[in-house]
Amino acid sequence: MTTTALDLTADVVIVGGGPAGTWAALTAAAAGADVLLLDKGYCGTSGPTASGGTGVWYVQPGPAAREKAMASREALGGHLQDRRWMARVLDQTYENMNRLEAEARYPFPVVDGVAHKRGLQGPEYMRRMRSWIKRAGVRVLDHSPVTELLVDPAGTVAGVRGHRRQHDTGYRVRASAAVLATGGCAFLSKALGCDVATGDGALYAAEAGAAMSGMEFSNSYAIAPAFTSVTKTAYYGFATFFHGDGTPLAGAGSQGGRSVIAQELLRTGTVLCQIDHATPEQQALMRSGQPNFFLTFDRLGINPFTDKFPVTLLLEGTVRGTGGIQIVDDDCATTVPGLYAAGDAATRELICGGFTGGGSHNSAWAMSSGTWAGGGAARFAAALGSSAVKRRLTGAGGVAVRPTGSRPFDGDPWAEAQDVLRRQVHPYDKNYLRHGDRLRPALSELDELWQRLRAGASADPAGTPRLRQAAAMVAHARWMYTSALARTESRGMARRQEFPGLDPAQHRRLTVGGLDELWVRPESLLAPRPELAVAS
Repeated sequence: MTTTALDLTADVVIVGGGPAGTWAALTAAAAGADVLLLDKGYCGTSGPTASGGTGVWYVQPGPAAREKAMASREALGGHLQDRRWMARVLDQTYENMNRLEAEARYPFPVVDGVAHKRGLQGPEYMRRMRSWIKRAGVRVLDHSPVTELLVDPAGTVAGVRGHRRQHDTGYRVRASAAVLATGGCAFLSKALGCDVATGDGALYAAEAGAAMSGMEFSNSYAIAPAFTSVTKTAYYGFATFFHGDGTPLAGAGSQGGRSVIAQELLRTGTVLCQIDHATPEQQALMRSGQPNFFLTFDRLGINPFTDKFPVTLLLEGTVRGTGGIQIVDDDCATTVPGLYAAGDAATRELICGGFTGGGSHNSAWAMSSGTWAGGGAARFAAALGSSAVKRRLTGAGGVAVRPTGSRPFDGDPWAEAQDVLRRQVHPYDKNYLRHGDRLRPALSELDELWQRLRAGASADPAGTPRLRQAAAMVAHARWMYTSALARTESRGMARRQEFPGLDPAQHRRLTVGGLDELWVRPESLLAPRPELAVAS
């Protein structure tokens, strides 16, 4: 890296400035920790939440409502969820949303005299979160992507190193604990706000020794109008889908029929949609709750409630999928001491199982896991004491930081990575409608690309963050396909065309890890549950 112009210390360093990162920072600061938050963009405007909006898994605390909320998606997720974690998230989300209203003065829409808290407008939400953490004393370093974790001689995470884009200089942070809230990986699919979602945190965690869980459930594709990048899949629950000639497309739907849409797009390239089942009251709520969804429609003179319009599917990977860094306790700690994970960077299997929770479950998970990770990191830092920042540090980074070879990269590794991902990860017939005969060759090419990235040396230190992002996306794809090949059944989103049914013997989660050499192993079998139909 370039000269380390900044050498900072903190009790807790938060990597990522989205919902999970800001809630982690707020909680750690409230616990008395000195907190530094680092964002590769500008905290408050960067990422998928700040770019759009989201529903929230906000449920009143009555037993009947909570039971209905937890049971509603268990079959879709292949019964891999954990009821205790689901209840924890519902409790914490209820508390945090009420705090948003009372302490951050978030302007929830009022319906019949009651604040409607089942959704958030992303720009306003994140603007208020940035202001809130600044008032709490959190230091924020914008446009400063982290490039690697730092560890002490015992392997405990003890800080980070990164690059300040606007100053073209490096920086180092010595810290007692770190929270990775870097978001998921959308493989540069152009989904709104997801260009920063390249999975960096998972790569850094793996380099320090952490594992991933649920990576076979990382093939989430969201419905979007063909003329925009706005993904608001929940609204398509009120929609009817059609062939290009206007005749109904049987079996297509937002929750249980996206594979039908994918097959039709592969066959003809055209699927039409009309959000024709929303009542006038629901239409009004949609417009007030997520106005950005309607901007392009209005400019083009399209009424999505009465007119047919073309749609496509955009890959959202682990942004809406459920795979991510494995967590091992209620504080969202990883298997690496001093390292915590929150939001889309962490696995969401515990509340979603093997099927996307969409925006609502993920937003609830972000604020809940962020709260727990921030509190856990603060407690870990306090237990170490002030001498922790004096530890001898070693960088854990590999690709583009400590290459196995000495020759500069041949060609443009960023462009090569994007090309391979477009051919081997984005296509519906490889990543969504999976078959081992297509997965294995794709994984082989990804493995070869990884080895080239791993060996090459970066000639320009300022380009290191981009090469690290390329490596993170390739690592995600390799973990994803390795897990997908290991699950020889169709459960949740992990569908195998040659194994179309559920296998009760595989009712368990899969853990995957490694970088140069990958491994995958099953966790212990979960308690038997009724094996219901798999969502298509």
